[in-house]
Amino acid sequence: MGRKVFVVGVGMTKFEKPGSRQWDYPDMVKEAGTKALHDAGIPYEAVEQACVGYCYGESTCGQRAVYGLGLTGIPVYNVNNNCATGSTALFMAKQFVEGGIAECVLALGFEKMEKGSLGTKYGDRTNPMDKHFELMVSLREFAPAPPAPQMFGNAGREHMEKYGTTPEQFAKIGLKNHKHSVNNPYSQFQTEYSLQDILNAPMIYAPLTKLQCCPTSDGAGAAVVASEDFVKKHKLQDKAVEILGMAMATDLPSTFDEKSCIKIVGADLSRKAAEKVYQQSGLGPENVDVIELHDCFSTNELITYEALGLCAPGKGGELIDSGAVTYGGKWVVNPSGGLISKGHPLGATGLAQCNELNWQLRGLAEKRQVRGAKVALQHNLGLGGAAVVTMYRKAQLAN
Repeated sequence: MGRKVFVVGVGMTKFEKPGSRQWDYPDMVKEAGTKALHDAGIPYEAVEQACVGYCYGESTCGQRAVYGLGLTGIPVYNVNNNCATGSTALFMAKQFVEGGIAECVLALGFEKMEKGSLGTKYGDRTNPMDKHFELMVSLREFAPAPPAPQMFGNAGREHMEKYGTTPEQFAKIGLKNHKHSVNNPYSQFQTEYSLQDILNAPMIYAPLTKLQCCPTSDGAGAAVVASEDFVKKHKLQDKAVEILGMAMATDLPSTFDEKSCIKIVGADLSRKAAEKVYQQSGLGPENVDVIELHDCFSTNELITYEALGLCAPGKGGELIDSGAVTYGGKWVVNPSGGLISKGHPLGATGLAQCNELNWQLRGLAEKRQVRGAKVALQHNLGLGGAAVVTMYRKAQLAN
């Protein structure tokens, strides 16, 4: 391990339905980046490098995105790691600071998306998820449904067959996250639903109804990452949040060899990254108060409970039934409303999770504040495949 690394400022836009607002990605990044810099109380000139994540765009959108913040000639890295793009940009920023390459790095993520389900952009080359799709089709056959809900829906079906999990238990995750989002002004949706509403919503791919699926979204998020020397020099101890551990895992042999739809959608990646973070931080799930995890679909939230060690394999349904993952329980999972309600602009999602957890640890989450939150865990997943897990704690630095 290298030097200690801290998040000292965060900022994000409200997540919006694609096309609902007349704005473009430079506008989104300017808003999120300016908020993060203002939160840290530093000028853009103090930033030595920038890691900018997005999935849909030309090759140097990262450079164009930061023009609104300043033209300082610093290195700008364009990052794309599917749905884990935002946390990958954050991971890069953390490594630059940890390794002594920079004292202050800005991590940014944005997306300007098209309406409707995600599709393939390039038909003249190998699809990066061809092996995932081929294995899924060999196990479950291909259905006339969008690919992503089909993959995560099949993971849910496997969980039901193997462990007796019910559609109602998955629906309770949608119920919880929509309820949490009511108190999040940054959330794309802020409507509370009944369990019956969730179950009766249009079926996308059983057991997933529309209210258990994340929407496409426009938006941006940002985080200022700094060294301990930078924190002390700029007197940022009171707002600094330490990154106690952070790890990324990519596809493993088990993703394909074990003939499991749960493995196809990255359960083992998440487990491996989490185990590394628990080792790095010396903390486990029992020490955590608040969690933001990648609920692109309700089935994935439940599978991720098990991958992160919140419960034993097969016990995710019992965990959601128990009330352990909402206010008054052992953890509050996705207080922001998660991807299902907050939205999922791919490049911004990991940084939005970082924003939420920093606000929680600094006591700034207002109506959705988790009382006494001291330790936070973040999980961000991208198929094809990357999982990034991060452990945070409010900094313990003398002024």
